[in-house]
Amino acid sequence: MTTPPDDRSFRREMATAYRSGWHFIDLVTAIPHSGDSLMVTVFGEPVVVTRDEDEDVRAYRCLRKPRGAPQPVRCAVRYGMIFVNLDQRDHCLAEPEVADLRTTTATPRSA
Repeated sequence: MTTPPDDRSFRREMATAYRSGWHFIDLVTAIPHSGDSLMVTVFGEPVVVTRDEDEDVRAYRCLRKPRGAPQPVRCAVRYGMIFVNLDQRDHCLAEPEVADLRTTTATPRSA
């Protein structure tokens, strides 16, 4: 019988190996209308995926701090599927160069 890994090594492995990629959440049809939201847990992190007034799909990490605002998470819609990336190392919140905000150009690593 093998012993389970301790909590610290498990968290380190989750942070380095699994959070760095794009992860499938659900189909876009799960949040069809403006204002709809979906709450999921990705590797122990609560994430809310919403559709805003402009019909864009956005994702936010729910912070556990009492007054913390939701933190934006990279979100991509590809082939009718919603993907999120929890890796903050290469996360850059920048306005898209194209005026059309409905187009998402990110490609998941698993595709």
